[in-house]
Amino acid sequence: MYTSGLLFIGTQEIIIIVVLVLLLFGGKKIPELMRGLGRGVKEFKDGQRDEQNNETKSNTTNNNTQN
Repeated sequence: MYTSGLLFIGTQEIIIIVVLVLLLFGGKKIPELMRGLGRGVKEFKDGQRDEQNNETKSNTTNNNTQN
């Protein structure tokens, strides 16, 4: 199955998608949706950063106890 043709979206398709989103959600709801999306991305990145910090701390602690 060739999907390379599906990856190229033209200007007309983007305009149609934007119009459909506006019709479905309305102009007032879209900023709320984007704000929620931004908060979700921020929380996800913070969670990844915290996990990396915890791993670094546990590795340092394990190395100190072995010495």
